[in-house]
Amino acid sequence: MKPLEILLALPEWANATHEKILASPAWTLPCRLGTTQCAMRLGADHPAETLNLKIRLENEDHVLGIANSPAFPELSAVWDSRADVPEPLLLALVEKDCGALLQLLENAVHKQLQVVGIAEAPPAPDAQTMFAKVSMPDDAPPIVFSLDLSQSILATLGLLRNIDTSHPSVREATLPTETEYASFALSTADSASLATGDALLLPEAESLPPRVIVAEKFALTDAGVAKWKEEDILRVCAAEGSTISLGTLFDSESGGAAALPPPPRENTPLRLVRLGKTVATGRFGTLAGQRAMFID
Repeated sequence: MKPLEILLALPEWANATHEKILASPAWTLPCRLGTTQCAMRLGADHPAETLNLKIRLENEDHVLGIANSPAFPELSAVWDSRADVPEPLLLALVEKDCGALLQLLENAVHKQLQVVGIAEAPPAPDAQTMFAKVSMPDDAPPIVFSLDLSQSILATLGLLRNIDTSHPSVREATLPTETEYASFALSTADSASLATGDALLLPEAESLPPRVIVAEKFALTDAGVAKWKEEDILRVCAAEGSTISLGTLFDSESGGAAALPPPPRENTPLRLVRLGKTVATGRFGTLAGQRAMFID
């Protein structure tokens, strides 16, 4: 499974609102500024001053605040005296210096952008506003801007595919795990009759590596990560659960051998599980030269 497929299988991500996704520090939108490949991210410091533009995104009116930047040389030259520059001239400088940024925004929100004029103020403090930066690949200072948001823009930008699965805030999140050493079919009557001292032979516990059940959603094996659903069979599992990071799960998509725990040792505490319920407890041991679970 690919990282995005894993996120889509987790309710906290699959059911996340556009607002929650856009508020994530992992939100990243690959984009292009002119011919330069770059990335848009949120969480930029709020600039002390911005040039505020009235813009129209198709039938929606918005205010775009652009911070001073070396990327806008002619606009920067008049930045401190911009209040004295006639509006037509100032808009001409915006068109010349900021045209690539305006095109980037138009592509990002999938709406035709038109500059209407100069706005007197940035978006109101109580408005839903994003503060974004466009990071350049050559370590140049990022371009910072603000834009008030509408529901249609939120729906366009706040998509799960825009979550950077390599971001620490995603990779370091943990999920509960259960280590499974063996599984087999046994009638309900036979499993109910298990008594202290009984032994269940587990040949696969020696010949096959364990698999890890993650968040009751995935099975991690030496082949990688796959979706998992509980079946009406008996499963021999480690008595204690553990956790795994999403990053480890992502890295195991094509082969999870490195993330698997070792086979059980002698006297390892075990649980016998059926449909999520513990049927019996016991320990790992050897019977007549074969691996077995001894029921407590």
